[in-house]
Amino acid sequence: MVKIMLIEDEGTVAELLAKALRKWQFEVQVVTDFTTIERQVADRRPELILLDINLPVYDGFYWMQKIRDFSQVPVIFISSRDADADQIMAMNLGGDDYIQKPFDMDVLIAKVNAMLRRTYQYRDDATALAHNGVSLNVQTREVLVGEQQITLSTNEFQLLWLLMRAHGHIVTRDELLNKLWQDKRFVDDNTLTVNISRLRQKIAAAGVDQYIVTRVAQGYMVP
Repeated sequence: MVKIMLIEDEGTVAELLAKALRKWQFEVQVVTDFTTIERQVADRRPELILLDINLPVYDGFYWMQKIRDFSQVPVIFISSRDADADQIMAMNLGGDDYIQKPFDMDVLIAKVNAMLRRTYQYRDDATALAHNGVSLNVQTREVLVGEQQITLSTNEFQLLWLLMRAHGHIVTRDELLNKLWQDKRFVDDNTLTVNISRLRQKIAAAGVDQYIVTRVAQGYMVP
């Protein structure tokens, strides 16, 4: 049974979410102590986290940074905040998706299932790729830029794999959105831009500049 950790301080919302997730046969770990979230994630090892931004003591952004210090577990932010800056912040800190309250429970379940599919059922004939100083291993989820290993979120890893596999060819925004999020209706277009930007920055910081090129009004490519 897939373990989902629910970090939501509004009791009624947490109860409704837990009930819906359990109906889909997920094991739900509901956090009630909001001062030890980092330790709970380390000890309980969830396979996906639903993380609210507005939490007591420290907010979800703080805990996202702490979690990413030791884990690449997929994280979906759930929040009543509707500012673009909040979504961008969530993605920049390592979040994999974002859904705004109030939301349709079916949309949330669709996002959860899509995230789990692409994280834990990722399969392809090519298990390793290498191009222009960057190498990627699907089985170990290891990415090397030269001799330096970089840490990528689930979405960043999938984007890099798709672009490397098609190197020399443009991959359209629609193709990337469909591959990563299954149904574009549930995704803000800015989410892709943020993930591409963050991926570029990580590769550049490891020593390879301009690895991913933007083709205006078309998409992206690894030349």
